[in-house]
Amino acid sequence: MKENRPSTRVLTPSIRRKIFLLAGLLLAAMQLAGCMSSSPTGPAASVRVIIEADGKQLPLQVQPGVTVQGALDQAGITLNSLDRVDPPSYQIITGDLVIKITRVREVFTIQENTIPFEQKTLNNETLPEGRTLLVQPGVNGIERITYRQVFENDVEVSNVIFKTEIVLEPLPEIIMVGVQKPFAPVTIPGRLAYLTGGSAWLMEVSTGSRRPVVTTGDLDGRIFSLSPKGDWLLFSRSERKNSEESGPNDGTINSLWAIDLTEEDSRPVSLKVENVYHFAGWVPGKGLTIAYSTVEPRSTAPGWQANNDLQLLTFAPTGAMIKQETILETNAGGVYGWWGTDFAWSRDGEMLAYSRPDSAGLVDLQNKELIPLADILPFQTGSAWAWVAEPGWAPDNSVLYFAAHAPKPGLENPEESPLFDLSGIAVSSDPLGPGGPLISIVPQSGMFAYPVPSPLMANDGYSVAFLQAIFPEQSDSKRYRLAVMDRDGSNRRVVFPPADQQGLEPQQVVWSPEPVQDGHYWIALNYQGNLWLVDSETGEAEQVTGDGLLTHFDWK
Repeated sequence: MKENRPSTRVLTPSIRRKIFLLAGLLLAAMQLAGCMSSSPTGPAASVRVIIEADGKQLPLQVQPGVTVQGALDQAGITLNSLDRVDPPSYQIITGDLVIKITRVREVFTIQENTIPFEQKTLNNETLPEGRTLLVQPGVNGIERITYRQVFENDVEVSNVIFKTEIVLEPLPEIIMVGVQKPFAPVTIPGRLAYLTGGSAWLMEVSTGSRRPVVTTGDLDGRIFSLSPKGDWLLFSRSERKNSEESGPNDGTINSLWAIDLTEEDSRPVSLKVENVYHFAGWVPGKGLTIAYSTVEPRSTAPGWQANNDLQLLTFAPTGAMIKQETILETNAGGVYGWWGTDFAWSRDGEMLAYSRPDSAGLVDLQNKELIPLADILPFQTGSAWAWVAEPGWAPDNSVLYFAAHAPKPGLENPEESPLFDLSGIAVSSDPLGPGGPLISIVPQSGMFAYPVPSPLMANDGYSVAFLQAIFPEQSDSKRYRLAVMDRDGSNRRVVFPPADQQGLEPQQVVWSPEPVQDGHYWIALNYQGNLWLVDSETGEAEQVTGDGLLTHFDWK
């Protein structure tokens, strides 16, 4: 039987050489891999950093990838809050680098300066001509200026004013100078207060008996009002500083003050109310309670933005606030509302009228909202002011008088009409009830008619004093004459000044609180800067002051 055996392949010399070559390559690769796995990674090369600080250079070796702040920490260098680093502390260091530190410090120094007091001279017709009287001695003020000096590496780079404070306000020296002999005295009822040369004066019993009330010389005339009983005076004082020091609008236009007139040595008390431009007045029957509306100062014309708000404030004789209530919140105020809203209390204090460029009506004191009674055609002035008709209450609260803008036929834009009528609207005995229609009483009276009803006269009648424009279609720039009429517009007559004399500047006149002589009521007015009293029936007039500086007045 044949035996099966495996066949044997004979390796040739060529095959053997290839096997040995492959084995050698495999062994070399294994050795190389072993060497790579067993050899540790060497440290990366550090970078050189030089820190320049405090007049020295500090060399330092840091690892790449750290931040500038890390290098400063490594060097033990601390930065102050004002110091500067170049490059910035958050930058990552990737190579050799120079880090520069600028040491910054600030020093504050205070300097006090004297503010010289001003000297004010006021003409006064109660003194003999040429005689002077020191009313108020001047007191210098103190100004504290804080300077801020900045040093970089101990070298001064800046020195500027950081803050200015008025430590003590200067008090002006006020000297009265006699300008002429006093006019013949006239007996008057009540108290007649007037504002001349920035100071307030008071007449009682007679026009020849007068005394200074507030002599600071800074009353701005925005508010000047006697209380219903004539025992207190409410007024505003200018708070504007020199425009070169504080700019045209430093946040305060004026402030409200009051003074007790029953004591000759009383001093004004601050009511802590600021920026009152259009309205502030006593609330009849409420004692030391006033209502006022505010504005916000602006750098652009006209210098303020009206808030159209209404606040009630009750204060103590010391000026301390007892109660404050907001009747109307700040609002837009309708067309041309940036100018402001005017208000007027009825004689009994039960109703409050409002007037603004586009409407007139009542204020709902309970629900704190406006009740329009008449739409007013706005007047386009073409300038940085707006026209607002000031309302006047009948003494029995039955009628509200005011000027109303009237359209002119044929004019393309009614708001440019130059025509204004003295008008009236009946007011319901119910403050929330409907009013009557708007009735034109005196056509083309002029935009500044300022109707002012008298107190109740005999038989419960009353008259209305108003200004009649001499040139009705130019009433925005021309003068007026004082006219008086019965309540319904009848018996209308011009009483002052005579036709051959210069007319009146726009103003709101004031009736005497009681008849003066022959049962006639007088009307106080400003004529050429002086106070005059005019008989409402005959037109006879008496000049009361002669310094030519009168701006405002009130009579209660």
